Amino acid sequence: MTYGRILRLARRLLHRWVRLRLFPDDSAALGIDPAHPVCYVLRENWLSDRLVLHEAVSRAGLPPAERPLKVAGCRLPSAEFALTPGWRLFGQARTLHGVPATLSRLIDCLAHDPAADVQVVPVTVLWGRAPRQQDGVLRALLAESWQRRQPLGHWLAVLLHGRQTHVHFGTPYSLRALLADAPEPARAAKKAARVLRAHFRRQRERFIGPDISHRHTQVEALLATPAVRAAIEAEAAQHGISLDAARARARRHALAIASDFSYAVTRAGELFLTWLWTQLFDGVEVRNLDVLLRVAPGQSIVYLPCHRSHVDYLLMSYVIYRAGLVPPHIAAGDNLDLPLLGRILRGGGAFFLRRSFKGDPLYATVFAEYLHYLLAQGFPVEYFIEGGRSRNGRLLPPKAGLLAMTIQSFLRGHERPLVFVPVYLGYEKLPEGPSFVDELAGRPKRRESWLSLLSALRVLRRHFGKVYVNFGAPLPLADWLDAHQPGWRTAPPASESLRSTVAAIATELAGRINDAALVNPVNLVALALLTTPHASADEVRLARQIEHLAALVDAAHLAAPAQGEDCIAAALRLAAVRRVDQPHGARIEANAQEAALLAYFRDNVLHLFALPALVATELVQHGPMSEVKLRETVADQFGRLRASLFLRVTEAALPEALDATLARLIARGLIERDGEQLRMPAAQDPSRAALHWLAGIGERLLCLA
Repeated sequence: MTYGRILRLARRLLHRWVRLRLFPDDSAALGIDPAHPVCYVLRENWLSDRLVLHEAVSRAGLPPAERPLKVAGCRLPSAEFALTPGWRLFGQARTLHGVPATLSRLIDCLAHDPAADVQVVPVTVLWGRAPRQQDGVLRALLAESWQRRQPLGHWLAVLLHGRQTHVHFGTPYSLRALLADAPEPARAAKKAARVLRAHFRRQRERFIGPDISHRHTQVEALLATPAVRAAIEAEAAQHGISLDAARARARRHALAIASDFSYAVTRAGELFLTWLWTQLFDGVEVRNLDVLLRVAPGQSIVYLPCHRSHVDYLLMSYVIYRAGLVPPHIAAGDNLDLPLLGRILRGGGAFFLRRSFKGDPLYATVFAEYLHYLLAQGFPVEYFIEGGRSRNGRLLPPKAGLLAMTIQSFLRGHERPLVFVPVYLGYEKLPEGPSFVDELAGRPKRRESWLSLLSALRVLRRHFGKVYVNFGAPLPLADWLDAHQPGWRTAPPASESLRSTVAAIATELAGRINDAALVNPVNLVALALLTTPHASADEVRLARQIEHLAALVDAAHLAAPAQGEDCIAAALRLAAVRRVDQPHGARIEANAQEAALLAYFRDNVLHLFALPALVATELVQHGPMSEVKLRETVADQFGRLRASLFLRVTEAALPEALDATLARLIARGLIERDGEQLRMPAAQDPSRAALHWLAGIGERLLCLA
């Protein structure tokens, strides 16, 4: 059987499955001159694309592509070629941007016959629509994107997307016109290849969006920056190696760091996470999204969420993408750069960093330049100012390394405004909860690996309640610097001043994250139950105490209107506590393991109850006292807590905040006013016991001072 017959048979077999849509519908719109031969060019050399081309030109009534082509006395086997070489048996061809041999031969032929011409028609074959239009995870992953497919991925795409294959015929290019501009055949061939590559790039931008794959398009530019070049020279001198070796080391660092953002991975991730959230959670509630939508246009955004769980990465990108905004590039620890998983995370925008840059100035410089590139180009960035996940439920002290790099990047060039957006993430139950308890008990942290990832799949059989995402008050960096570092635009802060500036901004941002905290039902149950002996309480009294607590915080901090019975029911459903029926009434209890987990959720929101709890502690411990004395004592204690709990209430604003707190306590009947004196309710009043419970929270707070 001849090769031609094999191709015809393969074409018939392929088109039993493939369904084509041709653009334009009318081939006359292309303006092909019948007086000159036509040659078709494909972007990549896939057999499937060639077979689709043969069928498409036949349907469009265009000159056939598979027949020999005669040009100026030259004869070519077929009227088609690919701009990019195909894959070899053991990997892809080394040169992806050279000049195809067929193109060079065509131009050589034209050089010997001034009257001859060839019309080159670029043909774009798209297997599937853009990833964001796909409705299945695998389909989205294999939809058209800027990443070059490997053979297996390509044939899977043919299988999955064959019935929605688009063929776009481009406007013909005259090779004679290109030869006229560049008389030398070699230069004309290079120019023709560049023109065709530009055409295919424009076509792909039109149909699947712009290429923002930094890993493949920006690493060389990163290595060419003055800072990295100087670091390469210093590396070569320090270690006695050649500049090429030092540059190769810098390239390895850049490739290990850089993301490889993909529309396909992002769309597949959205579909997968939509399914995953329905398996794990009762829902994802987003607050203050309008704040984000107001600051997003025209500004570089740095998202700073608190860090509770590995779910945080996924949750943030999901919420932002669903809001119609570009998902952020996320700084992730290189412990997550596992085989396959690391590639998927990079496709979703993750870029990786070491836990420490000490001892490797070249790595530090490459990373800082990469972060500067992202910010200067306006790509949103996300990192966790705490550095790692909180094991105790409280916001951890900020680690200002990435924050300092961000501020230094802004000071280098501040044409584009930069805004920090603090974000509070709240859970009713954590997938990592038991492991956190083990670590607090002294067991070593378990290293991330594929084994730990597979074992984590067991969480799919569990239920984790609701998740809350609350966008806090944005901090425009330029405005902050104007207020605290006047003159920064003309004279950037010196190193010592910069360190204090970074520390002050870090503290302010931590306070804004805490200020965005939401109190959910499990938080309230934990706050109330853990102030009782043995974490056990009468259900009716516990419900009443929960309602007291809910009334003592601003409504903006409540995840939902809190009814005591509903909060207890939610905690029971999540197995955070258990009910014990007794003859005189049901009790709500938590064993040692449950109490340890509840302590985490208590400490999530402990800071929101600082003022009422401190007032209660003073009255319980010292009895009736004058309002003036109470205010002085509470102000002193609050000042000592401000730094450790990142409380945003300033000394000047504290009197007004205390006014509101005292008014709430009096309205709930938890304290009483007697002239200038404040005191507890009478001994027989149930509110007196409730005040004692609240004082238990105050004692916990004072332990943290």
